[in-house]
Amino acid sequence: MTKLLLTTAALIAITMSGAASAADLPTPAPAYKAPPPPRAYSWTGCYLGGGGGYGMWTQYSLVTESTSGAVTAPTTNGGSGWFGQGQAGCDYQFTAPIFNAGVVVGLFGDYEGGSITGSSDFPGAVGSEKESNSWAVGGRIGLLVTPRVLTYFDGGYTQAHFDQVNYNYALAGGGFSGVSLAAHTYNGWFIGSGFEYAFDWLPVSGLFLKTEYRYSEYGSSNGDTVPLLGLPFGTNAALQSQKATQMISSELVWRFNWTGR
Repeated sequence: MTKLLLTTAALIAITMSGAASAADLPTPAPAYKAPPPPRAYSWTGCYLGGGGGYGMWTQYSLVTESTSGAVTAPTTNGGSGWFGQGQAGCDYQFTAPIFNAGVVVGLFGDYEGGSITGSSDFPGAVGSEKESNSWAVGGRIGLLVTPRVLTYFDGGYTQAHFDQVNYNYALAGGGFSGVSLAAHTYNGWFIGSGFEYAFDWLPVSGLFLKTEYRYSEYGSSNGDTVPLLGLPFGTNAALQSQKATQMISSELVWRFNWTGR
């Protein structure tokens, strides 16, 4: 019995000593787990934008008559002012096989409305002329300088509407001359360039800032011929006018793409 008690006590002591030694060992660190790779960003998708800017127009014009041709010497004048803008479009991003760089192509349409106002004149008469609205449709192609910055060129078709002009005498005291130029919508083309930046640090995803310069030219090489009413020399008098506009605008864009952030 004494031997049995001594053996049992020895076994208990050995077991407790081993448990204490195991408790003194450091706890093993958990296995390292790499963070998931960042989600690839994509410019593919459609967007809506709104903003505004500043514009200028110039024109080269002269008065003509259907039977006698040019009646007055040509004049050059123009106007300037502010406008608001809305835009919608869709883009597609891919990697260029040659340069291995991100490229974005897209189609869009926009509308501008405002008061870009200046003067229209010919010998003996002067009036106030305003471009009240314009619209454009076209395409663009751009290069991703970084995943968040796009530089691009665009171009396409455009129309601009100029309101009716009522001419005053270009003499001291002025006064309405009874001559007017009908309102007219001019057809043309445009080219432009700009950049777009993604606000990826904002809590609201899909917001971008876009800034663009655009040049537009309207009419053929000879411009558009718009009827003049009230001139004393013939019933077929008209103002032959070739117009061009320059605009710079900034927009806040919301992109609702489906393939990335």
